[in-house]
Formats: sequence, structure tokens, C-alpha cells
Amino acid sequence: MEILDATVITTALPVIAADFNVPAAHLSIGVSAYLVAVTLFIPLSGYAADRFGARTIFIAAIAVFTFASVLCGLSTSLFEFTLSRILQGLGGAMMVPVGRLVVLRDLPKEKLVKTVAIITWPALSAPLLGPVLGGYIATHFSWQWIFYMNIPLGIIAILASLYLLRNTKGDVGKFDIKGFLLTGVGFALFMAGIEFLASTSNKLLQALGIIAIGLVLMIFAIRHVKKAKDPLFSFDAMQHKTFRLSVYGGSVVRVALGSAPFLVPLMLQLGLGYSPVEAGSLLLWLFAGNLAIKPATTWIMNTFGFKRVLVVNGVLIALGFVALALVNHSTSSFTIAAILFANGVTRSMHLTLLNTIAFADVPPNKMRDANTLGAILMQMNRGLGITLSALAIATAALILGQSADTPNLQTFTLSMLFMGTLALVSIYDSLMLSKEDGDSVLNKRKAKKARQT
Repeated sequence: MEILDATVITTALPVIAADFNVPAAHLSIGVSAYLVAVTLFIPLSGYAADRFGARTIFIAAIAVFTFASVLCGLSTSLFEFTLSRILQGLGGAMMVPVGRLVVLRDLPKEKLVKTVAIITWPALSAPLLGPVLGGYIATHFSWQWIFYMNIPLGIIAILASLYLLRNTKGDVGKFDIKGFLLTGVGFALFMAGIEFLASTSNKLLQALGIIAIGLVLMIFAIRHVKKAKDPLFSFDAMQHKTFRLSVYGGSVVRVALGSAPFLVPLMLQLGLGYSPVEAGSLLLWLFAGNLAIKPATTWIMNTFGFKRVLVVNGVLIALGFVALALVNHSTSSFTIAAILFANGVTRSMHLTLLNTIAFADVPPNKMRDANTLGAILMQMNRGLGITLSALAIATAALILGQSADTPNLQTFTLSMLFMGTLALVSIYDSLMLSKEDGDSVLNKRKAKKARQT
């Protein structure tokens, strides 16, 4: 539900924008405000789960999320819609991290690869199924039903949680209010500044000022967390090289990958003239690529190791964006589908690798803090992917001397090239790995080393 709602509106953006009487590109705030809210409240998730119990928080989060979905459907303006999405983000912030924490906290290392592959499925499938579903609903029903469909899903999820989850609690100290405010407000201002920069062309200094204030607050947040007695979360996991990779290079490539569910549907509709249903249907080939590579993912990791696969796959991701940049009006739907299929393969492989290697060397007693920090960063990456997409469109339009309110195919060409460059830059951290890094969770490579010794 949470990941689906981050992208389900992308193919419906032109329809919703017309209803609210605003340019389609400005609807990125409806996506990014949701992701900012998720990021803002994620730090509460680990503390709240330990303080009140995982099941209690999980069910409360589902209830808030479902109620906010109803408010989204009832919205009659962009302002109301954005506020409803923020409330929805509050619920989403508690659902995913708490659910993942329940899985990872007591998980043996030898089961990490298989388990991460399972829990990565929603992260891979929902952003791709979302645009298809959103386009179909916007065309054949009304866009409000994109959100009303969460009502039965929420009820089912609450009943399943009551049956399946234990209300486990943990040891908690005093809640770090200062760290929470610095982290949340800092990132919210940073994202708001980028969004402001993308949507306004005559207020550059104000936008840059908001971004600068956000960055300063986040720097203070990092300093506070490192010195506080009972910090909101810990940076201890950063001492492990494999976790650092998922933070630095992993964040850069996730931003690039996070742009695709926003940029591709808009390019197909506004740049190439496809209908919402046609654009969503083509995006299904990304999902097909995810499915096709999944059975071979573990074998590839075991055979070639993390470093080699991350480097090669990172190059392929960059080339995938270049291929999308070369799409034009004469490109057949079959060719576009083939490009999206290949991008789905590399997307699935990379996210599974990053999610696995991130926790490869983290001990069980540090898993909560590593999970919280990882969840914060992943949501930041998703939010930045959407917001930087809007900024890329605005910048490309400025370079081409066009209006960002009515982007054409050339605008999307430059935007795709920008995201491809980001993906290529992310390879630097992968090159810093040794060939053995992460082997502790790869059973076949461990067995091979045992035979050699």
C-alpha cells in the first residue's frame, strides 16, 4: 500500500492536474510531499515500535494511512490534496520500517539473501504496477478511486496484523526530540526548496535559501546524533564498508532509479502522446524485467560477488537511461517495451544487491538503528528521485528556451541523460569494494572459501 501510493498517481497526473486547474509538472508536489512526510516521521518508527509494541504501531499506521487515502479522494484543490498526502505519509512512515524491523531483527545471517529477495518484491513491483493501475482507473473511472481502493486493502491488512504479529516491545530511552526536529525539518526544507526551484523560474534566490537552510539543519542533526546520549538513531552501522556503500553510492543510484516511475509515464504521455492506459501498459514491461531476472539473482550474486555485479549493472543502468533519451516519435512501441524490459532487469538486480549488502555485516544488536537509518535514507532517495525529476524537467526546459509547464520530448531527453549520469557516478563506491566484501551472506562463496582453506 505504501509504496504503491508513492507512484500510483504518476500516470494520472495530467488528469488530476486538469481537475485542479494546475500544470501537470506541478503535481510532483503531491508525490514529493508524501515522500517527505514519510521521511520526516520514519525516525519515530523504531522508537514507537519498541515503546508501544510492533503490532500496535503497525495497525495504527495502517488506519491512519487508510483514513488519509479517503481524504485524498475527497480533495478539490492541490492544497487540500497535498495536506492529505502529508497525513498519508505519516501512516506510511510507520508501516514499512516497522514491518521490515520485525523481519530483520531476529533473522539469521544465512537467511538474509533469500529473505531480502522476498521483502524487496513490493519495492520493485508496486512502483511499476502503480502507474498501470493509476492510468486505468483515471481513464475508465475517476482518479479518486486510486485512493478509495486502499479502504478494503487497509481492512485486510489490519485483520492480518491482528492474526500474524506479536506485540513485541523493546528497551527504550528518552525520545530524542531535538534530533527528530533537526532531521525532519531540515530534510523537509531541503526538499521544499528543490520543489520550489523546479516550479518557479523567477524566485531563484528564495529557493536556494530554503535549500541552504535545510542543509544546515541536516548538518546540525548529524552532529547532534553523533554526540547525543540517547540519539534518535545511530551511525554505528556506517563503520561497515558494505553499509556505507548502500548509503553513498546506493543513494545516488536509488535517486536515478526513483525518477523512472515519474519521468517515464510523463514522457510517454506529454512527449509521445500516449494515453494514460497505453503509458501504464508499456510500463508493465519494467515489471516483466523484474520478474525475469528474479530467479537468477541469487545465483548471479553467488557466482560473481557483489563488487563485479554492482559495477557492471551500474553501467547498464546508465545505458538504459541513454536508451530512453534516444526514444523519439518514430520509435515503435515494441522497441520502447524492450528498453523498459531491460531497465527492469537492471533495476531489480541493483536494488536487491543494495538491500542485501547493506545488512551483510551489521550485527543483530545494531539492526534496529541500521534499519531506521537505512529506511530514512531510502525514503529520502525516493523523494529526491521525484523532486529532482521535476527539477530536471524545469532545467531542461530553461536550456531549450521552452516552458516547463508544457514539456516536450526534447525536455525529457535531457532529463533522461541527467539521470543516466547520476547512475554512472554511483559506480565509484562500488569500485572501492573488495572482491570478498559481502561474502558472509553468500552461501556458495562461503562454501568455496571453506574448501580452499
